[in-house]
Amino acid sequence: MSADIFAKIQANRGPLGQHAKASHGYFTFPKLEGDIGPHMVFRGKEKLNWSLNNYLGLANHPEVRKADAEAAADYGFAMPMGARMMSGNSNYHEQLENELSAFVKKEDTILCNFGYQAILSSIDCLVDRHDVIVYDSESHACILDGVRLHMGKRYVFKHNDVEDCEKQLHRATKLAAETGGAILVITEGVFGMRGDQGKLKEIVALKKKFNFRLFVDDAHGIGTLGATGGGTGEEQGCQDGIDIYFGTFAKSFALIGGFISSDAQVVEYLRYNMRSQIFAKALPLPLVVGLLKRLELMRIQPELKNKLWEITNALQTGLKKAGFEIGPTNTCVTPVYLNGSIPESTNLIYDLRENYNIFCSIVTYPVIPKGHIILRLIPTAMHTQQDIDETIVAFKAVKHKLDEGLYPKEIPPVMEAVG
Repeated sequence: MSADIFAKIQANRGPLGQHAKASHGYFTFPKLEGDIGPHMVFRGKEKLNWSLNNYLGLANHPEVRKADAEAAADYGFAMPMGARMMSGNSNYHEQLENELSAFVKKEDTILCNFGYQAILSSIDCLVDRHDVIVYDSESHACILDGVRLHMGKRYVFKHNDVEDCEKQLHRATKLAAETGGAILVITEGVFGMRGDQGKLKEIVALKKKFNFRLFVDDAHGIGTLGATGGGTGEEQGCQDGIDIYFGTFAKSFALIGGFISSDAQVVEYLRYNMRSQIFAKALPLPLVVGLLKRLELMRIQPELKNKLWEITNALQTGLKKAGFEIGPTNTCVTPVYLNGSIPESTNLIYDLRENYNIFCSIVTYPVIPKGHIILRLIPTAMHTQQDIDETIVAFKAVKHKLDEGLYPKEIPPVMEAVG
């Protein structure tokens, strides 16, 4: 007799799900209320918030709110109905694609209604069983899921290790010669956990030795890096060497969805072969019109990115001066590295939220090795120097308690408080 799927699920809740009863509503699935910004309400109290990727502060920019409201009133959220191939295309969708192409300096662009899905589905679309994928070991989950769909061989290189990438390209080249396939290298512009940029320029240089195409997920780079905000390729001076460029609307654009830019013939191929877009409803018109306004502001208000970097530099400099380890970040993503157990980390974050009114994300095992803690801060153009100063004071206090072993060795009973 076969096993029951529901029984298997009940017995094995997964690495995150096993903690659901103790964490839901507080450490996981918390509810931040009020206008999106540095100060929001959590469980009825105002908190200083460092957890949102609203890098440029566009979420509540008055021109954005006005454009969003007017577009919603003009079109409603049902328009257009259907997938773009069948009945859901519009002049606005094509205008946004054209403007994004110019912004990231590529020939053409395809809009995607969900960023995670776009990466996963485009990888599946681009390669067949004869092809070989080479990818960074710390790639985002959407890349890993896309790679898992691949029916051919894949090789992983150590994180940002160009020498190991070259080694894997040697292996991939040998195999591709046998199968008659091609090679796709996949990495990120900015790694969202540690904040380090991908070695794009160095990987592009490997094209002198190997024949491959480069796919870059630049979710955290678009809008924050480069002279015009065009992303990590622009920042490193190698945008031309990126063959397939992905950007999300969920961070700097403060919305949802994403886009893929490349050569015109590649984008046309994706339009007619990428199943997640062929068989899914188009982005609603209010979102598309709102994205046009957001892109316009990125182009004409460089002060937004300048302010973001003013806050980022002040935050990272202040943390380092206070003795905190922030690792190799060279972007806005600001990780603070500490040492402690999972119970200690949960008590620390509880202390930060309840007693210091600081809300930030925490990363622990199994995402990182046991005994390590990352407090992940996302600065925005809306934060202030006062926000930074308050945060550093609070961080110094909780680090002292952690170092002195003052936090309990049991996970705090937050569910009673949530209830």
